[in-house]
Amino acid sequence: MTYAVLLPLMCLTVAAGQEHGGGTNRPASRADVEAGAKTFRSHCAVCHGPHGEGGRGPNLANGQFYHGSSDADLLENISKGIPSTEMPGLFYSADRIRQIIAYIRSLNSAAGVKPGGQPSEGAALVRSRGCLQCHRISGEGGRLGPDLTSIGQMRSPEYLRQSIVDPDADINPRFKTVSFRDDSGTRYQGFLMNEDTYTVQLLDTHEQLHSFAKAELSNYKIEDKSPMPSYKSTLSDAQLQDVVAYLSSLRPQGGRR
Repeated sequence: MTYAVLLPLMCLTVAAGQEHGGGTNRPASRADVEAGAKTFRSHCAVCHGPHGEGGRGPNLANGQFYHGSSDADLLENISKGIPSTEMPGLFYSADRIRQIIAYIRSLNSAAGVKPGGQPSEGAALVRSRGCLQCHRISGEGGRLGPDLTSIGQMRSPEYLRQSIVDPDADINPRFKTVSFRDDSGTRYQGFLMNEDTYTVQLLDTHEQLHSFAKAELSNYKIEDKSPMPSYKSTLSDAQLQDVVAYLSSLRPQGGRR
């Protein structure tokens, strides 16, 4: 659903801050949502996606928040950041942050529409296409790709679809790959786990961890492409819908569907 469609909806569904426990003094207006959308796109979209659909950061469009869902909680988390996460503080006035919250609430009003497709067919495709060689679901599968156990709560259907057809569109830094040769000429390639001025650590395709001194390496390159293949030409539209429907159904035990 586009931003233009969301604006009329928010007039019906974005209520005063008191309804969410936030203590704002007035209902959010259309102008608040528009202003909040601009700030969100310039400061938040790089991690959370332009429409809050998730990316490096969690999905904010579905109304599910891990660190409190009241307006007061959101204002605290946005203004001060969230300890032990990559979420930094945004040092703006409380009124400007409330505009961001108004925009997020307008996204939440359109959430809850289930994608088309058959989850059971999608589950069969995920297994038959070898996805579990790299990905893990409820303890089954590999560790080379993101764990998909709760991916339906963390990412929107649109984001999941894009990740399947264009994996290079948004690569989590945790899953970037690095390649190089050591001083004996042996070539290594794997997932970049950590690096500093002098050393680099990678996880190879056999899930073995290696550490090297950079001074001993040559042809060092961090790849800007995902190791995941695109399924744009190998899945039909119907099959793609089924896979997205299945992934969207994956949520924490007891989580809302």
